[in-house]
Amino acid sequence: MKLNRGAILLLVPGVGILLAFLVLPLANVVEESFRLFEPGRIGSAKDAPYTFFNYAELINATYLYYFVETARIGFIASIVGLILGFPIAYVIARRFTPFWRKIGVGFLIGIMFLSTLVRVYALQLTFGPTGVAKFLTGLLGVSMNGRFYTELVVILGLLHYLVPIAAITLLGTIQNVNPRLTEAAQALGAPRWMAHFTITIPLCVPGLLSAFLISFTLCLSAFVVPMILGKGKVLFVSNLIYSRFSEIANYPSGSAISIIMLLLSLLIIYGITYLVTTRWIKN
Repeated sequence: MKLNRGAILLLVPGVGILLAFLVLPLANVVEESFRLFEPGRIGSAKDAPYTFFNYAELINATYLYYFVETARIGFIASIVGLILGFPIAYVIARRFTPFWRKIGVGFLIGIMFLSTLVRVYALQLTFGPTGVAKFLTGLLGVSMNGRFYTELVVILGLLHYLVPIAAITLLGTIQNVNPRLTEAAQALGAPRWMAHFTITIPLCVPGLLSAFLISFTLCLSAFVVPMILGKGKVLFVSNLIYSRFSEIANYPSGSAISIIMLLLSLLIIYGITYLVTTRWIKN
């Protein structure tokens, strides 16, 4: 593909901004991650020697626990977000009139623009000691200060913005599925639920994959939700990075954790994409 002079001129501002505000800062983070941290300093010295210590330190079980827990909770929240978001998207796309469809989409977008802090503190009040915590803990048979209940509240906090995003992402996919396919299956004797599970959902796999990847990426980078709702019991890698940079000023360690998290996130995302596209969509 050849680019003419006009196309190149249009690309220059965007590429320049990308280099200045993404590539160069990321390169600085990579360079800092190989520096040796000196206690008592903010970050590393300019003449600090290069070392792999910051990366070798991450093999410790404590650090691995942060990565595993972040991925596990993010995966659970993303799957639940898809399960809850798909019916919402289906009803808006297939059951609503054009007027109410606009209202529904506007409502979902409005929820997304709601401040994260407002959502988090609203959930904290709702599921805290002054809210429904006593009822839920009694119903589930768990302690309000226990790990299970805290993790449940964190997942609910993540779902507060994952469900609208998943629903909006799936709207276009569902609208592109021909409804006559399910009608034909029902005409041939298939129950409605079977027609949806064997026709509608398989045809929506590309949209489901996109919604999952967006949701999972947002979970991996979540900071406010686990910090406030986690109460110190549920912490994500983003909270660990914040602690390294802001609380103890260990920039090399925080940079190394950031780079490893970035690489692991890309590996997981591309791995899931490859498996779904090769094992499901192509078949």
